[in-house]
Amino acid sequence: MKRNFWRPLAIFLLLALPLAAWSQGLPMVNVTGGKGGTQYSLTLQLLALMTTLAVLPSLLLMMTSFVRIIIVMSLLRQALGTGQTPPNTVLVGLSLFLTLFIMQPVLTDVYQNALAPYLQNGMDFNKALAAAEAPIRKFMMAQTRSDDIALFMQIARKGEPLSPDTVPFTTLVPAFITSELKSAFTIGFLIYIPFVVIDLIVASVLMSMGMMMLSPMMISMPFKLMLFVLVDGWGLIMGSLAASFVTN
Repeated sequence: MKRNFWRPLAIFLLLALPLAAWSQGLPMVNVTGGKGGTQYSLTLQLLALMTTLAVLPSLLLMMTSFVRIIIVMSLLRQALGTGQTPPNTVLVGLSLFLTLFIMQPVLTDVYQNALAPYLQNGMDFNKALAAAEAPIRKFMMAQTRSDDIALFMQIARKGEPLSPDTVPFTTLVPAFITSELKSAFTIGFLIYIPFVVIDLIVASVLMSMGMMMLSPMMISMPFKLMLFVLVDGWGLIMGSLAASFVTN
């Protein structure tokens, strides 16, 4: 009975809200052209803004250092064997702010050369978009392996790029993500090695003492935490991740 009642009500709201908005005189999509370039109405600008906010998480994941950092942090937590400590919210927040720290020169370049001229001086949108793309492309090209670019260029059936600027952005993004995954798992493998050695030593000692029913993870975890703290593990991990993006 309730289901039969809510279904007509939902259909009525879906039909009534657009009609009510139109009756109140909300501006329709209006595109005008002139000597100053194409101008868009407020409704279209709001639609573009909402679309940009919807894809912003994907842009953060695909075109910044966030992927490498969060994967390394997750592998580090698994290597320590601490379960959900640190929790996911802490790892994501730490990765996000470290990403902002690493991407600060790129974001500053985008703001000074693209966003500020577009908002303050009325710079053409296409020119502002090209100016914003240049530093992001430079960062991504510096972190992308040439083999990955060649792979995706071959999949797209495109010829060998003449220069880094001629690589299509739709090809550069998946190649960049593939390179980031390779780098993240390589760093994770190097992090795992000392903790695996500790697990093997503890397991061998317990087996030699006849304590086969005792879990080696319970004994090795304090030693792994002590080793990680003594060598200033968090500082080494943060410093190494930040230094891995330095190309100069």
